[in-house]
Amino acid sequence: MGMKGYKGMGMEGSMARWYEKTTGKDLDVFRKTAERLQAVLPDGGDVLEIAPGPGFLAIELARDKRFRVTGLDISRTFVEIARKNAAEAGVPVDVRLGNASEMPFAENSFDLLVCRAAFKNFSEPQKAIDEMRRVLRPGGTGVIIDLRRDVPMTEVKRHVENMHLGVFSRVFTTQTFRFMLLKRAYTKPELEKMLTGFKKAEVRPDSIGMEAWFEK
Repeated sequence: MGMKGYKGMGMEGSMARWYEKTTGKDLDVFRKTAERLQAVLPDGGDVLEIAPGPGFLAIELARDKRFRVTGLDISRTFVEIARKNAAEAGVPVDVRLGNASEMPFAENSFDLLVCRAAFKNFSEPQKAIDEMRRVLRPGGTGVIIDLRRDVPMTEVKRHVENMHLGVFSRVFTTQTFRFMLLKRAYTKPELEKMLTGFKKAEVRPDSIGMEAWFEK
């Protein structure tokens, strides 16, 4: 998988703030995801969230003081928003500006990394995977949580209905799935192929997406 031109809307300015408002309506999802990820490291450790956006998941991870949490996002607006949200939550999250395909971290820096709802947008997906492997410590775990391209629109509509959005946001979000997100997403076999360099890798489909768990 080589270069992939980004054809969507840039997540800066008002678009980033709309995304923050929309995703912030269901913080329980981020809490539950954080709990599952924290269970991977019962004694704590260094955690990287790639493309944390508004920072909701990183903040939930950092509420457990056993973890040192870093975020890396290519959007300047999201970096500002995530830093503000972390400060308001009173938790330490080191949010940095940077590209997933050229991370500003040394080899073997993290015990756990997660990338949620962003991998499909990366213009250099295989290079981003290679960077994940580089910055993970031996035995470290990575998790990619994202949409599946082959999910039926009936499932997407059901998912959007459960997001508790207003009428305009519900219509806008459904159309974003149909005309942008699904077109950029991967299938399970495509993601599995990109993860062949890891010691272990498993891609688990769910209702509208999939989770890839891999170990260095």
